[in-house]
Amino acid sequence: MIDSEVSNCPVPREQQPLNEYEQLKNSWLFRDSSVSIRSYIRAIAWTWGLSWLVAGPIAYSSFPPHKYMAQFILCGMAGASVGVVLVVLRLYLGWSYVSNRLSSPIIFYEESGWYDGQNWMKPQQVLDRDRLVVTYEIRPIIQKLQVTGLCLAILFITGTIIWRLL
Repeated sequence: MIDSEVSNCPVPREQQPLNEYEQLKNSWLFRDSSVSIRSYIRAIAWTWGLSWLVAGPIAYSSFPPHKYMAQFILCGMAGASVGVVLVVLRLYLGWSYVSNRLSSPIIFYEESGWYDGQNWMKPQQVLDRDRLVVTYEIRPIIQKLQVTGLCLAILFITGTIIWRLL
């Protein structure tokens, strides 16, 4: 029953929320956030480590390690965290967008360009299916990203307190 309702759907295939979800889940940036926690943490750690390539030289020029080792480390860690914050923010916005599209009973889509948008009311069975995907697939990812954001905020506050104590 759902397949016939989806086949009658006027929304172009690439703009259908379930297909957007599949594309997002399989894209290189979003893939690690949708798999195991171990892979996710490894991806975040790699992002943080690669961000040190930019943050390290800046921290070094501001706080030479031979004079200000603690300040160099704190400044480098904070600078490298900016890359992580940007990636986590991008992941959060992407997953939230798809989650909102899947949860919404009305889908806005473009037929041939930006100037001719239309709305499509999802049948109840399609809406129920999409909301199940949000509940069991996307919500845990968004919660993981929110916990990551909270941890980054706690680390930033801790680093600020340590900086004040130096």
